[in-house]
Amino acid sequence: MRLDKYLKVSRIIKRRTVAKEACDGGRVTINGKAAKAGAEVKEGDVMEIRFGNRVGRYQITDVREVARKENAAEMYKVLEESPEIAAERN
Repeated sequence: MRLDKYLKVSRIIKRRTVAKEACDGGRVTINGKAAKAGAEVKEGDVMEIRFGNRVGRYQITDVREVARKENAAEMYKVLEESPEIAAERN
């Protein structure tokens, strides 16, 4: 699955256009390497997203085309997250 679509389906980033801009702006890495919006993600990958001075690290645990809002958080495991990011997601 494309990275920008995964970010939207998992609801880490709410809109795909915003996810694409973050990826193309160099703010997203997969397994330590800068990733573009079209990069393929798979289970086990570690993703890091930078929002200004805040950082979120996530491990991809599931890749699905569609996820209900209640089940979206099951698609990843939070490894590290700035407190501000956690508050925004809740």
